[in-house]
Amino acid sequence: MIELQQVTKSYRSRGTGRRGGEVHALRGIDLTIRDEEMFGVVGESGSGKSSLLRLINHLEAPTSGRVLVDGVDLARLSPRARRAQRRRIGMVFQQFNLLANKTAFDNVALPLRLQRRRERERVMQMLDFVNMADRAHQHPSLLSGGEKQRVAIARALVTDPGILLCDEPTSALDDHHTEEVMDILGQVRRELRTTIVLVSHELDVVKASCDRAAVLERGRLTAVTDVVAPPPREAYSSYAERAQRYLA
Repeated sequence: MIELQQVTKSYRSRGTGRRGGEVHALRGIDLTIRDEEMFGVVGESGSGKSSLLRLINHLEAPTSGRVLVDGVDLARLSPRARRAQRRRIGMVFQQFNLLANKTAFDNVALPLRLQRRRERERVMQMLDFVNMADRAHQHPSLLSGGEKQRVAIARALVTDPGILLCDEPTSALDDHHTEEVMDILGQVRRELRTTIVLVSHELDVVKASCDRAAVLERGRLTAVTDVVAPPPREAYSSYAERAQRYLA
């Protein structure tokens, strides 16, 4: 479980005099994210969505308040214990963040190599999970946007995290690849029993995938709402088929 207790995050802005001062990214956030749910975080640009994710995996510390992951306050851990706790938290980014000079296999293997763990069987298992085993030895330049994001998801999962943070994972994708990626994230949640926090400004994506969602506005939590799923979508074999059926 993830808990934010009266969390505030402020940054010192550049400049002096009237141009200087504090910028409040988050203001007094109280929020609980349950185990194994897919939880959406929505809001306009600058509302504090990405700051919230950085606090959960402790890339940044709150200015005040506490962030607890399974009851553990990462700010109170030693650097070594904090690094170990972070390994339980995977991250998926909007722009994939794949190394261009590495194959799909090597990109997924990188977190294990940094931990000096045996890799081949686990890497292929995760590539197969995201339906990319047949592209294991391709470089990112030969992959579509959706395929790159699937490789990025495999990389985030290879260390077996209990929590997966997704920062606008479909914003760079077309509708067809968005559905593919969200279907895989749903599979991650169901089969691996992973807690997923999904930051997105795409309300349709959140509505189709999440159990609950938090609404942020100017750093404040304005609502946490249960999400009512839309009717099941019709399945299409390709983007072309979807376009033709939709436009007819």
